[in-house]
Amino acid sequence: MRTAPPATSTDLYQLTMAAGHWQAGRQARASYELFTRRLPKDRAYLLAGGLEDVIEYLTSFHFTEAEIAYMRDIPSFSAVPINFFDDLARLRFTGDVWALPEGTPVFPDEPFLSISAPLIEAQLVETALLAIVNYPTSVATTPSRMAEAAEGRSIVEFGARRAHGTEAALIAARAAYIGGCVGTSNVEAGMRYGIPVFGTVAHAWIMAFDDEIEAFRAYQRTFPDNAILLIDTYDTLRAAGRITEAFAPGEIAGVRLDSGDLGELARGVRGILDNAGFQSTKILASGDLNEWSIAELLASGAPIDSFGVGTDLTTVRDAPALGVVYKLVELEENGAVDFKMKFSAGKATWPGRKQIWRFFGEDGLAAGDVVTLRDEPPPSTGAVPLLEPVLRDGKRVGPPTSLESLCERTRLAVGHLPSALKGRTAPPKPYSVEFSEEIRRIASELRAELT
Repeated sequence: MRTAPPATSTDLYQLTMAAGHWQAGRQARASYELFTRRLPKDRAYLLAGGLEDVIEYLTSFHFTEAEIAYMRDIPSFSAVPINFFDDLARLRFTGDVWALPEGTPVFPDEPFLSISAPLIEAQLVETALLAIVNYPTSVATTPSRMAEAAEGRSIVEFGARRAHGTEAALIAARAAYIGGCVGTSNVEAGMRYGIPVFGTVAHAWIMAFDDEIEAFRAYQRTFPDNAILLIDTYDTLRAAGRITEAFAPGEIAGVRLDSGDLGELARGVRGILDNAGFQSTKILASGDLNEWSIAELLASGAPIDSFGVGTDLTTVRDAPALGVVYKLVELEENGAVDFKMKFSAGKATWPGRKQIWRFFGEDGLAAGDVVTLRDEPPPSTGAVPLLEPVLRDGKRVGPPTSLESLCERTRLAVGHLPSALKGRTAPPKPYSVEFSEEIRRIASELRAELT
């Protein structure tokens, strides 16, 4: 896994609140939940992401001597007793975490994570948790939509060079693999996570030779079993023809198209290859693709076998910001539980630690969710609980799930979604998420008491 973010990956106000709680002697245990209030435009679900990095961050959480020294010199803390910083130096995360497995389809107001810990611990980790979950969730959801558009054709993540830094490229490659890509061009992601790596050549390779066919021959000699030739540097159709003259059928695994009218060129190239007996040679397309352009290409009959997708996937260009939030839902002190909720217009929350129950119809498709309090019984037989314990007293509950298992679990979970949710526009009727009568009763009582 990647190196966990430092404890100082936080906003200053998390530390000022922690100092305030410390000064007041607060000993409460706090429960927070991380969720999104709404979905990005044209999306009907999200795929939960980032859990492994969440676990790594929380289990390694601590402040170093250098970090403590720096914080002591922040002007805002000039009046804070030195004992607060001594306690921060000893602080570790000792709480419990329940979470959705990575790749689980999730909907508005459903918690990705539920965290219960001493108040200061639960407060300090907010900023990092939001950052850790937001981005991979956005990325993972995108290839699942692209895979649906590709109608069974493979998609490879090509976006490292367009990512917002090499760290983001690594996160995106893993999330994209979980979400539905068959591999990545990112070598570090391949090494760290065991993701299959794919790559061909750049136009610079072709241009480095005096003749295009010389470049093709040099590459095929180097990779005789899996040569994929980039054929759009000069004249795409001419290059396809020259390949059939220079090589025997079976010597070229595939050709790649990276520019121009991909549909028209793919049809032309396919005809040239097939007429020369190169029926087994595949066509890979790349070049600013997304789920919409992939669907349009295939709807037009473009004979493309696989797609390389970069910028739109790694940057989530159509929905680059995801409004995941982290809100207090309970305080427990001296054995008494005090439910918490927020009433702000457009930003109201639901009280209590929760569980999500998913129902399935006779056709095996997800038919709706019911959110209950954690200790409520199942709303009915056949309902499947989604949140699972992952940390107890700051320690991991079980071993990590293998990446291949996560991919298969995600594939099955998305496959169980109704087809209306998997299109490229928002469905006319959103997926049903209901809250239990007990949660609604508590919310009503809190409104009457506090407003």
